[in-house]
Amino acid sequence: MNSRAEPQSLAKRLEPIAAPSAAIVTASYAPDLERCRLLCETLDRYVTGTSHHYLLVEQRDVALFRQLEGRHRTVVDEKDILPRWLRALRDPLSLFNRRIWLSLRTKPLRGWHVQQLRRIAIAAHIIEDVLVYCDSDVAFLKPFDCGAFWRDGKVRLFRRDHAFARSVPEEHQTWSRNAGKLLGIAAPSVSPHDYISTLVAWRRKSVTAMCAHIEQVQGRDWVEAMGADRRFSECLVYGRFVDEVLGGTDHFHGAEEFCRVHWTGEALSDDAFRAFVAAMTPEQVAIGLQSFIGTDLGRIRRLIDTGA
Repeated sequence: MNSRAEPQSLAKRLEPIAAPSAAIVTASYAPDLERCRLLCETLDRYVTGTSHHYLLVEQRDVALFRQLEGRHRTVVDEKDILPRWLRALRDPLSLFNRRIWLSLRTKPLRGWHVQQLRRIAIAAHIIEDVLVYCDSDVAFLKPFDCGAFWRDGKVRLFRRDHAFARSVPEEHQTWSRNAGKLLGIAAPSVSPHDYISTLVAWRRKSVTAMCAHIEQVQGRDWVEAMGADRRFSECLVYGRFVDEVLGGTDHFHGAEEFCRVHWTGEALSDDAFRAFVAAMTPEQVAIGLQSFIGTDLGRIRRLIDTGA
């Protein structure tokens, strides 16, 4: 043994693992432009540890969202990351007020389906190691370092342990069951764990591996395979892939939610908004107010800016 070389080898083994590059990924659409603007402003004010922010939008919304671009923010046209055979059209069943995505290879898809597909597809087109997903109706209220998603060379996978073993909406069980079918997982048909949350991180290489795995199992393009049944959740597909196909490789679990979300219910009054913010747990750094609930954006902006 070369004793002179041994200290160098030991030192090499003790070197800290370099932090990966991270990108924020947001899928949005025209009605959420101003909410997305607020996200961008608060993200720029409070968030560190990320190299870029990608805004994923439909082709007709690209020009509108260009006003939010900057040195570290890029608007991405879905046509550049999704198959050309998936086409967005005005939906006559909604008096042409809504959009529908049609093809001969999938069922008709709505905007929330295609936003999920965009979040997956972007992984094959960027170089950052970690993708941090943040909805456009989120606003940051406190400083946050994306290094929270990285530990000892592993990426944090949000998982609420055994949540599906308790009472859970039937829709979520269907999403989990369909994720298993998509990935070729024979059992369990429904995972006991929940992976759905806002402000979560995925490892880019694991996302592209997931797409390749789906194509191998299903014998067709992953977008076609997912779109064949509209009842899916990208978070459950990724979570089940990491845990049940990869065996958790390169990931560690975390159950704390960094974003407090008002999912359903009535629009928040000023007092209700203050109470909502006051109820944030110590690890929560952002709030999410679902745009369809109707809480006035001007009120949100005013209360955030004044800290009232």
